[in-house]
Amino acid sequence: MPFKRLLTTLVESVPGGNGAILADWEGEAVEQFSHGDPFEMKVTAAHWGIVLTQLKGVHEKFTTGAVQETVISTDEQYVIVGAVGDDYALVMTMDRKALPLLALKKFRDTAQLLHKEIY
Repeated sequence: MPFKRLLTTLVESVPGGNGAILADWEGEAVEQFSHGDPFEMKVTAAHWGIVLTQLKGVHEKFTTGAVQETVISTDEQYVIVGAVGDDYALVMTMDRKALPLLALKKFRDTAQLLHKEIY
């Protein structure tokens, strides 16, 4: 499966992209690409995956529909975390100089390709 290639392309296509990881429903890494510490990327995926799981519960309380992804802005970085089907999460980290809307477009395209590969 071309997971590594898809994640590498995602990160490299976004100026300021640091890393991307595909994790399963338990937070375990399936595949990743990162310019930094691979272990740190795995920890990032596990933590942001929990946030995504909590956000998925929002549609049960409000008529917003299912949560697909979220963009998080911190003091040091942007993070996009999104669902790939019901069982996987895609997480991408970027520098503050990155363009989050460009990254979101690339993220969605990659999530669709990953979904096709998995399911």
